[in-house]
Amino acid sequence: MATPHNTAEKKDIASLVLMAGNPQRVKKMAEENLKNCRLVNSVRGMFAYTGTWHGRRITMMAHGMGCPSMGIYSYELFKFYDVEKIIRVGTIGALRKDIPLGSIIVAEKSFTKTNYNNFFLDNGASFVSANKQLFETAKCEFDKRQISYYAGNIYCSDNFYTKENQVKLGVEKHLLGVEMESAALYINAKNLKKKALTICAVSDNVATNEELSAEEREKIFDEIVDVALAVLTKK
Repeated sequence: MATPHNTAEKKDIASLVLMAGNPQRVKKMAEENLKNCRLVNSVRGMFAYTGTWHGRRITMMAHGMGCPSMGIYSYELFKFYDVEKIIRVGTIGALRKDIPLGSIIVAEKSFTKTNYNNFFLDNGASFVSANKQLFETAKCEFDKRQISYYAGNIYCSDNFYTKENQVKLGVEKHLLGVEMESAALYINAKNLKKKALTICAVSDNVATNEELSAEEREKIFDEIVDVALAVLTKK
């Protein structure tokens, strides 16, 4: 079933989906990780590729920036394409001085003030949760590979440029970092009884004003993608 934002046929989308914000990053992920991958959507430049990883059928798709964009693409995947699991891989700004650049954060819950939350759940400012099974599986996978990570709650903001004191909010709510898409993904998953998780690499630190170069971001990203694929395909 095609939508205004996705021209793929229903059969072209796998039930397991890995998403990232940047379409070019999705292209790179698909070309480097999927066998026999093919482009199944390019509407508005939001590339989607389907192929196989260790024999399991996987779709990788871009979601753009912010809750409205993530909200559209993840909702359509869950609702119209019968997707069962979505893992978002992306970057995040740390909200604590002691979290180094390049660290990995697995998001158990996302605190948000976004109006997307009010539209679907009428919850106001609140926490929304990842799927517990995916969250625990991700921790086990990182532990097995002896890759260090942080597991906990993050902040999903509607604003990239803001006057809000996000570091102070992070202290008050015990938040590890801030990004812009996890809440919409988790809300859609909860609303449609699906499974979702967010795994991010720390690209900058809001508390210290440090940031990684583009090249450094890609290096840590490869590690996250491999773990995310293992978690997605775990039965």
